[in-house]
Amino acid sequence: MATKHLEAIIQPRPAHYVGDGFRVHNFIPGFERLNMQRMDPFIMLDYNSKYEFPASTVPKGVGVHPHRGFETVTIAYQGRVQHHDSSGGGGIIGQGDVQWMTAASGVLHKEYHEKEWSEKGGIFQMVQLWVNLPAKDKMSQPKYQSIENASMKRVDLGENGYVEVIAGEYNGEKGPAFTFTPVNMMNAKLKAGGKATFSFPAHYTTAGIVIEGNIIVNGEKKVPTDYMLLFENQGEEFVIEAEDDAVVLIFSGEPIKEPIFAYGPFVMNTREEIIQAYEDFNNGKFGTLEE
Repeated sequence: MATKHLEAIIQPRPAHYVGDGFRVHNFIPGFERLNMQRMDPFIMLDYNSKYEFPASTVPKGVGVHPHRGFETVTIAYQGRVQHHDSSGGGGIIGQGDVQWMTAASGVLHKEYHEKEWSEKGGIFQMVQLWVNLPAKDKMSQPKYQSIENASMKRVDLGENGYVEVIAGEYNGEKGPAFTFTPVNMMNAKLKAGGKATFSFPAHYTTAGIVIEGNIIVNGEKKVPTDYMLLFENQGEEFVIEAEDDAVVLIFSGEPIKEPIFAYGPFVMNTREEIIQAYEDFNNGKFGTLEE
């Protein structure tokens, strides 16, 4: 099996706030080489690296806002976050859990620090990925998947550590998330010196973020904490090795290869569909949600 080599190691850009509760480094589409077309089907990636939020009686977060045409995937590494949307979806996720919201035809939603966690404050660390939907599914019914850590498949690597499967498959074990197109998403949790081998089709868009520790890819390139790694769209197999105890988010998906027209909180295929999305939003067709 041919080796899948690194195309780029990407240093995080300076952090900025989304609302008042998420201090993020934007990777997709923040860098020219990480535009939506190159990263298809992954169209946005914000990474809230470790940050200590002080205690607050009023939970920080992002107020009510709309989405249409894609899915938001929030992976909690530290901290607790709560979600509500106009289709009735919602819940609280804590360390190790995932929220997978399918906006599809349109929802209003809000996300914020969970109240009890906010009152204590603490270290907050999360990733949010936006996964595009194919044209045939963009106007489907919204849905919400609350994926608890205990429901994820855990592939034991012995003394190396383990791989936690959120979506897709690793070594024959399938993750609990439903996806509209082929998407793999998993956390490699490796002990110092531990190795894990991954294999995805050559044409899949494959990347990752080093959440904890420092790693070596394919025995040759070092990638430090908080950096993103992007693989070439050729070759299938790569190996990551932990220099110290490490957590690495790996994601790989089949490109949808359809036109992408994105504007604000909407991602559709044409300008006309974006105009329609704004009309529908302004006419109240996304439902209602209290601030």
